[in-house]
Amino acid sequence: MPTVKQLADIGYKTFSTSMILLTVYGGYLCSVRAYHYFQWRSSLRQAAEEQKTSGAL
Repeated sequence: MPTVKQLADIGYKTFSTSMILLTVYGGYLCSVRAYHYFQWRSSLRQAAEEQKTSGAL
């Protein structure tokens, strides 16, 4: 039978690990969103350039 201190340590380690995993996952989601945003902005810029060049002819 584990002691109260051992149970508290297990609970703390479990909680800390879950917070670390949530932080890493949140960072991953933020990075993916930023990547897609910059890809979208780049495609808009490219489409605007293509429209300029085709309109000049």
